[in-house]
Amino acid sequence: MNLSQKLQLYREESFSKKTEEDKTIMIETAENLRKLEIEKRALKEGDKIPEFQLKNAVGETIEIYDVLSKGPIIINFYRGAWCPYCNLEIAAYQEILPEIKKRGAQLIAISPEIPDITMTLKEKHALEFEILSDTDNKVAKQFGLVFQLEDKLTALYKKMGIDLVKSQENENNELPIPAIYVVGADGIIKLAYLNSDYTKRLEPMDAVIALG
Repeated sequence: MNLSQKLQLYREESFSKKTEEDKTIMIETAENLRKLEIEKRALKEGDKIPEFQLKNAVGETIEIYDVLSKGPIIINFYRGAWCPYCNLEIAAYQEILPEIKKRGAQLIAISPEIPDITMTLKEKHALEFEILSDTDNKVAKQFGLVFQLEDKLTALYKKMGIDLVKSQENENNELPIPAIYVVGADGIIKLAYLNSDYTKRLEPMDAVIALG
């Protein structure tokens, strides 16, 4: 199965186990998020990414333009290690990492979670690429990806055992919408895939192809 098929299968299985009340909350908040049209305001193809630095899973500071000095990159903004759709996507990118490296490129994932949690994710999937901690979603905001969760969705997440206060060490209740950016060595975005529907993601090989 490709990534889209895996995501769809998980979505169907997951939703079938939820109560009607929980389904209603998820559907309503997803529709409200869609109406924000974040995709229209976020950085897009042809834009230049901002300069930024973030800590990796072991606390080292990574400067994004230092990384770009070695070649193009694929940036994966994901919601968190608690998100099963993000886990499926990250595992899929790990599988094709040799194809990315073959093109002289690097892969970087970014989430608003603290380094301890990103390290756990790296170990879980045996990831061989950097995962950076975007404290308070500062970089994701520069890309235009961030939204605030509705109270009823926050409450539902807590009921599901998802504690954003603990994983992000703040009380902002904010997340980035999932996004993939393929960025040239000059910092110019060659491909931007954003979707407020977190159950839908770009096929990883499409990102590889965009590297050229």
